[in-house]
This record gives sequence, C-alpha cells and structure tokens, in this order.
Amino acid sequence: MVTYWVKTPQWLKRISPKQLIWDVADVEPSVYLTFDDGPHPVATPFVLGQLADAGARGTFFCVGDNVRKYEAIYDSVVAAGHTTGNHTYNHLNGWKTVNYTYLENIKKAAGLIKSNLFRPPYGKLKLSHVRQLAKEHPPWKIYMWDIISGDFDATISPEQCLDHVLSNLQPGSIVVFHDSEKAWERMSYALPRVIAYCLDKGWKLKSLPR
Repeated sequence: MVTYWVKTPQWLKRISPKQLIWDVADVEPSVYLTFDDGPHPVATPFVLGQLADAGARGTFFCVGDNVRKYEAIYDSVVAAGHTTGNHTYNHLNGWKTVNYTYLENIKKAAGLIKSNLFRPPYGKLKLSHVRQLAKEHPPWKIYMWDIISGDFDATISPEQCLDHVLSNLQPGSIVVFHDSEKAWERMSYALPRVIAYCLDKGWKLKSLPR
C-alpha cells in the first residue's frame, strides 16, 4: 500500500513556503529528472549512461558521505555536465533534527558538493530550516518535486513505478528517482522508459536551474 503522494497535491504547493520549488515553468516543454541519495557505484553510472544516450541532463542530489566514499563517481557526474545538489551529509530527517545539527550537516556536505541547490531527505524539513537556508549568501534553492517515482518502495513492482511517473508526467514536472541500491530494481526498469516517453513527446530533459 502506497503511503506517500506520487503526485504532489496543488494545495500543498500553494500553502508551502514560497522558497520551496515544486515544478519549473519553461518556455519550451521540458521535464526535470532528479536522482537522490547517490553517488552509488552501480546505479549512478547506469543513470549517467542512460542520460548520455539520450543527450539529456539531470540533477543529482547527493549525500555528502557517499560523495566521500565514491569521489570519482561524483566527479564523473560533474564532468558529464549534470547539476549536483546537497542532500545533507548523513541523509538526515529534518523533522527529527534540531536546527543547529541539521544546518551544520548541510554545511559539512557543502564542503564536498559545490552547489547552492538543496533537497531535504524524505522531503522533511522545518519552517525554521527553510528560513535559515534563505538567509545564507547566496541563498539555497530548495527543490522539492512534482512526482515521486516510488522506486525506493520495495512493495511496488517496476511496472508500478513506471506508471507512477507516466500517468502524472507533464512539462515542468520535477521527477524523483534514486541512484541507490534500494531503488535499483525499479529505477533501472522505469528510467529508460521514462526517457523514451519524453523523447517521443518531444520534451527536453534538463537539469534544474541553478
């Protein structure tokens, strides 16, 4: 049983702090594929290959400790022209973490991830976190999502994961996949088919604006 919103409700977007970015308005039809929790020695190179074959760009919200472990893979993401973002150093749950600890963990990750893009793990952060991040110079761009594939969810099939995306996808959508071991079975099935669908529609696949 799915216990998360695959498609973020419009009412949630409306009432959330203005600093949270849920989708992207663009002059040309575009989709924004994002990948959380990497880098990973198997999943990340697979994603890079899929994007390269399609001439596409993506955004990788990386866990700082994984960048430390797999620095060469992280460097390959950057060298391929993709955008990276901060996903904390230890994949912290912001709802369960006091302000100082949470913000220091982000700063620790920032020592390895040179980007002002941020996505909170689990999509969970406090309003006080949002306010503090907005005060930084330059301010953090906090990217949430329009569609979450559910590739992390072992209770769904790869086909269901694909359907989560394709049944909700539209230009401007920010889509969450994970380049992680837990997501591998579902992500590796769904991602190539989502890319093919977008290309067939004539939609661009872009990195998130920095």
